[in-house]
Parts: sequence; structure tokens; C-alpha cells
Amino acid sequence: MNIALACDHGALVLKTRLKEYLIEEGHNVIDCGTYEAGSCDYPDYCIPACNKVINKEADYAIVMCTTGIGMSICANKIKGIRCALVDKPEIARLTREHNDANVLALGACLIDFATCKEIVDIFLNTKFSNNERHIRRIDKIKALEEENE
Repeated sequence: MNIALACDHGALVLKTRLKEYLIEEGHNVIDCGTYEAGSCDYPDYCIPACNKVINKEADYAIVMCTTGIGMSICANKIKGIRCALVDKPEIARLTREHNDANVLALGACLIDFATCKEIVDIFLNTKFSNNERHIRRIDKIKALEEENE
């Protein structure tokens, strides 16, 4: 699986560890930065990672900052992105099954690395339910994106 990763300075340690883990698990990682611990602006890294998903260069993106909030807000401004900020494994499953989320946001200060790995594994391995009600709701989100272009 091709996974785009992005972080700001607040999640650089988490991204570095997660990148190593994903490679060990056999995934191809597209690292969109940041690469340094100095203060930076999360949109500069979130946008390229999400564009990898939109352009079908990545199956999913995982975006990280201190809380995950800024990254998730930024990601959800991009047409075609459905990003969920997740801090519990069960939410990772539900956002894939119900929302067909294609971007996962993580907060480096909210989860330990064991929980991070569990969330990521569930997110990457859970299929969308294709349930009619979930498709209907996603279609409404897509229509809203079209209205607000």
C-alpha cells in the first residue's frame, strides 16, 4: 500500500517512528515532511500529502501535528478528502466503515506509539461498508463540495 505521511514540528518524532513501522510492515511510504524539528506551518506539509491521495499516488495519507486538529481542519478543506482525527482504535474502524475516510489525522500528544500503531493498522485494514446509508451521506458531502467550489 502507498501511504503519504506529513507532520509539523510537533509530531516529527511520531512521524519518524511511524514511517519506520510502516516500511517494516511492507508499505511504500511517501514522506511529505517536515524533516526538521524547527517550528513550521502544518498546511505546508498536509496539502502535499493529501494531494498524493487525490492524484492517486497514495492510497491513504496520515497527517500529524501536536493535537491533530490543525492537520484535520486543513485536510478537510481539500475537495475529495475525508479526514478523521482519531485517538482510539474503535474510531479508526468506524471512520473507515462509515465515512470511507481517506486521510487519518493523529495528535502526537494524544496517543502513545502502541496506540498509534493499533489505530493505523485498523485504519489501513478496514474496508468501507458500502452500506446504502453511508454511501448516501458521503454523496451529500460530495455535493456540498461541488456547491462550494
